[in-house]
Amino acid sequence: MELPFRYILTVSELTREIKDILEDRFPDIWVEGEISNLRIPPSGHIYLILKDEHSQIRAVLFKMQSRSLRFVPEDGLHVICRGRVTLYEKRGDYQLILEGMEPKGIGALQLAFLQLKEKLEKEGFFDTSRKKPIPTLPQTIGIVTSPTGAVIQDMIQIIQRRFENVRLLLYPVRVQGEGAAVEIAEAIRYLNKRGNVDVIIVGRGGGSLEDLWAFNEEEVARAIFHSKIPVISAVGHETDYTISDFVADLRAPTPSAAAELVVRDKRELSRNLNRLTTILENQMTQYSQDLKTSLAHLKKGLIDPRKMIGDHLLRVDDLVNHSRRLLQWNVTRKKEKRGFLTERLNLQSPFQRIRNMETSLSEAKKWLAQNMRYKIQINKQNLKGILGKLDSLSPLAILQRGYSITRKLPSLKILRDSDEVMVGDQVEVRLHRGILSCSVDGKGRP
Repeated sequence: MELPFRYILTVSELTREIKDILEDRFPDIWVEGEISNLRIPPSGHIYLILKDEHSQIRAVLFKMQSRSLRFVPEDGLHVICRGRVTLYEKRGDYQLILEGMEPKGIGALQLAFLQLKEKLEKEGFFDTSRKKPIPTLPQTIGIVTSPTGAVIQDMIQIIQRRFENVRLLLYPVRVQGEGAAVEIAEAIRYLNKRGNVDVIIVGRGGGSLEDLWAFNEEEVARAIFHSKIPVISAVGHETDYTISDFVADLRAPTPSAAAELVVRDKRELSRNLNRLTTILENQMTQYSQDLKTSLAHLKKGLIDPRKMIGDHLLRVDDLVNHSRRLLQWNVTRKKEKRGFLTERLNLQSPFQRIRNMETSLSEAKKWLAQNMRYKIQINKQNLKGILGKLDSLSPLAILQRGYSITRKLPSLKILRDSDEVMVGDQVEVRLHRGILSCSVDGKGRP
């Protein structure tokens, strides 16, 4: 039996067939999903995974296409992508080759604005401590804006009307479109290099977010931040806020307002100067009058030198007399003190101290003899009293009164009861004088 013919494909052929089918079927599609596993290698290409609740697909945005992005992709961001489906033959994985990307729910420009604002705020670009003061009366004002249009004309008219002597230096730039941010940043750096500019105004008229976008670029923000000259940002209308407004040393709600803020009205300055001049003149007049009054008062206090000399001579005589009395008093005091010290020295003499000690010793001996006799007499009397008490308590004194002490033999136990002996026992009877040895012949009770 003959086997049927089989067409066998290689892996490469099968992969290529599938690739052709996918690319023909999905040449231009829109895909919505959440970014994860975002990776940007040194090549500048953006590799990521788009996913939803149930599936995921690899995607790549090449460097050339990524340059057109207005925002920075990041993990967790929900985006809508435009691209085509292809298959990477070496791994057999299908993926999306992206041509564009935009965030869902918020515009790309608005997201880019928020991302850059957060980044620069973390770097300290908005700190009020680093903002430079605007000079009160600048001599040269640098203006970075478009040379055409009503903005520059309004600013010139307002500044010249308020203070016509101020010098204006215009650096013409594009204020919107491709390359505008580069020109604005270069203008700020150029005016810093000149070194004769006191303040810089960067601005333009109102417009949409896209029209104002040049003032939201990071390059412009860094140029303002590193400017050594104070920068006023005057972009759009009062309700418009750009990154340059946050970084600048002063934000003006409009370009016309910036022109009014940067210089004060010359007439107002003149009035203030006249007012201050009047105040200064009045103060100087008052100060001069006070000096004259003080001088007149000092003149009244001046004394004739001859009178002063006479007073000083009298004062000298008084001091001499006082010194003499003080000297005499001191001499007397010294003599008294010397006599006192001599007397004390004599008392402290060894011979005198020996004599004093001999006298004290003699008196102590007398006192000791008297005290000892007194003590002996007292002790004798106390001893007699104690002996009397002892005699009254002594058993011998009791025996002298006719009593006796009976002890049982041979134990010599003192007997207090007739029951303690038996008839025939031997006892010893102690009398006041002498001892009797007896035998018990009988017992009885009184």
